[in-house]
Amino acid sequence: MIAFLRNTWRGLTSMRTALVLLFLLAVAALPGALLPQRSLNSQKVDEYIASHGWWGELLGRLEFYNVYGSVWFSAIYLLLFISLVGCLLPRSFEYARALRDKPVLTPRNLARLPHHRETTTSATPDEVMAKVTERLKGWRYEVREEENGARSVSAERGYLRETGNLVFHFAMLGLIVALAIGKMFQYEGQVIVQANGSEFCNIGTVGYDSFRPGLRVDGTDLNPFCVKVNGFDARFLPTGQADYYRADIEYQSGADLENGTWRPYTLEVNSPLRTAGDRVYLLSHGYAPTFTVTFPDGQTRTQTVQWRPVDQLTYLSEGATKFDPPGVTDPVERRKRQLAITGLFAPTAAMGHGNILSSGFPDLRDPAVAIDVMKGDLGNDSGRGQSIYEVNQEMVDSGRLKRVARENMRPGDEITLDDGSKVSFDGVQRWVYLQVSHDPAQGWVLVFAVLVVLGLGMSLVIKRRRLWVRAAPSGADKTDGGGTVLVFGGLARTDQAGYGEEFGRVTEDLLAELSPREEEREGATASREP
Repeated sequence: MIAFLRNTWRGLTSMRTALVLLFLLAVAALPGALLPQRSLNSQKVDEYIASHGWWGELLGRLEFYNVYGSVWFSAIYLLLFISLVGCLLPRSFEYARALRDKPVLTPRNLARLPHHRETTTSATPDEVMAKVTERLKGWRYEVREEENGARSVSAERGYLRETGNLVFHFAMLGLIVALAIGKMFQYEGQVIVQANGSEFCNIGTVGYDSFRPGLRVDGTDLNPFCVKVNGFDARFLPTGQADYYRADIEYQSGADLENGTWRPYTLEVNSPLRTAGDRVYLLSHGYAPTFTVTFPDGQTRTQTVQWRPVDQLTYLSEGATKFDPPGVTDPVERRKRQLAITGLFAPTAAMGHGNILSSGFPDLRDPAVAIDVMKGDLGNDSGRGQSIYEVNQEMVDSGRLKRVARENMRPGDEITLDDGSKVSFDGVQRWVYLQVSHDPAQGWVLVFAVLVVLGLGMSLVIKRRRLWVRAAPSGADKTDGGGTVLVFGGLARTDQAGYGEEFGRVTEDLLAELSPREEEREGATASREP
């Protein structure tokens, strides 16, 4: 049993296993990009299941619509973390030990190495060693004494290759940890704010239209700040594509919340507001038509409610603006007299086939609405949540909510209902779609990502290589003043090409340093001849 556990641990902590798990993690993340996820859009998930039948239901049981929170994805993630830790710790100790060790001994036969060279020089072994050590600055080397008066140098270079390798793998480990921490403590919410001085404050989940908390976030301890949207400007190309979006906002955070100071900021798509540890992004925009209902008793109610774009190119929008009759306390009677204005809004009106309102351009050039006025029970008291963009279809099907008018209107137009109520289209305002993101590990993710690239680059570019030089006294002819036999040997620790050129360059430099001394000695010898 102990042997089985030991072998399992060795297999799990091997570099091969870590690479396999990294590959599996990448493959496991693919469904999260290809399939709709419940955390992002549960409606699309339901539509996907309905359109794919048993296959869609099977994917749901296998947690393919919640990939990053699934058991199998978490298991791969955890195993990769354990494998990297078990793999890197022994390698780190081994690398630290290698840094303290001296370069290896000079091989007995340097001619067997892939790179070798042998020559003679008139310089003494001590002079040769002095030149060699001077040339090998930046190398780790060790000078050793050998038999018969020979001396050798063992040199090694490229230790940063292994450093880069370790930096890469430790950065990968840090990236995994940082992403896990981010998933635990991050939150992300979206909210629509009208660009007429309306405010949004990050004090709880109740202020958001949609909110996705991390595993350890309950929404009760968000970073407090407030944003006021004073205006919005959009410029479009002649084709209808957006040139830029720009929101004129003011914000408060920290001490500004206490003293009431508002700080201006221009919010753009690629220029988020960073405050209180959060980031505020400008995602999109839309239009909110303003309607006023004058009831038979003379009381008026005005509402400006955002309508959602159904065409992202022309910003043709649909929605519903709902009214409760004022002064009616009887719930039964009130449900009979509720109003809803539904239909289409076009920022630039264009009549399509069948005199149906359409939009020809996304900017406000000729705004118009095509509305149905519905009267009856809106179903607000049913106890179930309703979309602000549409009426309850069940109420329509049951006949409790009926259409009492249909009209195309432009700003300033007014229609009168059968009961004397008047509905006027007063104009339109813009709204902006903001996203608030909080990720305490975002900075660390960036740091570790940079280290991953840096470590990988070091491990790919730097070459680990060794060089040996042996200088032995020549005993071939004792009458010529002696000499030194130089033997060079080189070995690359990796399979990278290029060390042959470096080996030749180093040896040529050394021989060039020694050749002036040879000429000197030859000249001195010639001057002593009669």
